[in-house]
Amino acid sequence: MTEQFISLSDVSKSFGPVRALDHVSLSLKAGEVLGIIGPTAAGKTVLLKCLIGLIHPEKGSIRIDGCAMDDPEHQQRLSHRMGMLFQQNALFDSLPVWENIAFRALHEGRPRAEAYDNVCALLPEVGLSAATANLFPSDLSGGMQKRVGFARAIFTQPDILLLDNPTAGLDPILAARIEKMIQTIARARQTTVISVTSSMTHLADYYDHVAVMVDGRVQWHGPAASVPSDPNPYLRQLLSGSREGPIKTRTAA
Repeated sequence: MTEQFISLSDVSKSFGPVRALDHVSLSLKAGEVLGIIGPTAAGKTVLLKCLIGLIHPEKGSIRIDGCAMDDPEHQQRLSHRMGMLFQQNALFDSLPVWENIAFRALHEGRPRAEAYDNVCALLPEVGLSAATANLFPSDLSGGMQKRVGFARAIFTQPDILLLDNPTAGLDPILAARIEKMIQTIARARQTTVISVTSSMTHLADYYDHVAVMVDGRVQWHGPAASVPSDPNPYLRQLLSGSREGPIKTRTAA
């Protein structure tokens, strides 16, 4: 295994006149947890979709465990080592919770009875009772749906977790619980995690590193422990929530 488990070099992606990613370079060692913060339309979600192969950058390279993601064979193999939690959970309304969580495994041919039992064993790990397996997404609160989405992301025990704002829309107390749950499970499984987060508090408690993205660029990247004291103006403005500073509202095309 290479020292840099995930490496992005000079990655760029545009949608018409909008440059969603602008020469992004980041790296992460195996087992590390990176939090990405930034304003709306900063390119954070696009970056995750490039990592998982849903979007292809027009410039630059992405390497995971030494393999280039622009190689279709490598991309297919690496995608099976990833789990992703989408911002809106992306649960299937017509399927019960257990089939949502086991969807990928069932698609790959895992026996239904085995998958069901595995889901019931996993649910308590994300703070849900085994009885939740037979409910439908519409039966669940927003926080419960987040937990189901996270359970689906980790069901296949991936090496890499990509989380798109796992606490969006949650109250601060529940958001903190979700962040802590993610950290605890990721640490226990030695999973490499990249999480886009809108939570600006306790970053040092949940992440090893933090990156600030603004207008498709990484404007700051460093150890989470240095976040409270680092003078970077982009970081300081995000943490304070001030309207004054280098971050301006970005207009989508």
